[in-house]
Amino acid sequence: MALSGFDIDAPRWDQRTFMGRLWHFFSITDFRTALVSDTRLDEAKMLVHSCRAGTVPPGTSKEQLYYAKKLYDSAFHPDTGDRMNLIGRMSFQVPGGMAITGFMLQFYRTVPAVVFWQWVNQSFNALVNYTNRNAASPITPKYILTYRKCSSKDLCAPSCLCRQKAPPLVARWVPFAAVAAANCVNIPMMRQQEILNGIAVTDENGNKLGHSRNAAIKGITQVVISRITMAAPGMIILPIVMERLERYRFMQVGPCLLVFMVPAACSLFPQRCSMAVSKLEPELRDSIVSQYGDSIRYIYFNKGL
Repeated sequence: MALSGFDIDAPRWDQRTFMGRLWHFFSITDFRTALVSDTRLDEAKMLVHSCRAGTVPPGTSKEQLYYAKKLYDSAFHPDTGDRMNLIGRMSFQVPGGMAITGFMLQFYRTVPAVVFWQWVNQSFNALVNYTNRNAASPITPKYILTYRKCSSKDLCAPSCLCRQKAPPLVARWVPFAAVAAANCVNIPMMRQQEILNGIAVTDENGNKLGHSRNAAIKGITQVVISRITMAAPGMIILPIVMERLERYRFMQVGPCLLVFMVPAACSLFPQRCSMAVSKLEPELRDSIVSQYGDSIRYIYFNKGL
């Protein structure tokens, strides 16, 4: 089969539908890709770049190209093309999130345990948020350190207070409330520069049109909703199971929920998000209209994960 004209960047599944995005994220959040060596990932990147350049190596099959693109999408940032750190990749959400969620649900009876596992969870979230941000807005190490101090202090105290006053079953749900609150604070704080300075927006063909704060707010809001949805089933349903049947442990149920919920939550909204030009801030909207008239009705941007 001739593959010289194969478009490796064309979505394998329709990204305009939830099911198409679900299959896409099932592929790139496959936790098995987290076990692939850096050497193999770099080989996949080279194959993707070769295909983009129209020089597919002889004997390469379409399935090999699809697998290379799967590895590339799972490990390399969509904006910069740089390899992402392992722990921050969405493919690490199942093993990493499974372990942390399990410990949070098991060790909730004492204040030190609550504080420690909330700190671990927020540290993990901070790394994931940083890794999957829109890379057009730089974040300094000093800002990350300040953010970590503020989020840990502000979110651990309410968790401990709720735990002390809540009945047994409700107390088991305190970790989910803390995770939801943490996402509502952590993600906007980590991506504050995007809100202040805007993120790069393009037309349908990828031509840059400017930076939009409204687009950043829309993208970050969708990411917050996705992250809370990702954690909800395991942290709401599992405590009921553990309350009634103590012999069941998180390791039996948690992985199954996360294997499905990570791609499902990521699929709620398209990663390449769109927004009507009419909803942009006035200065950017007027600039686009003055240059392109009514030919551009929607702008596009990477909302991050």
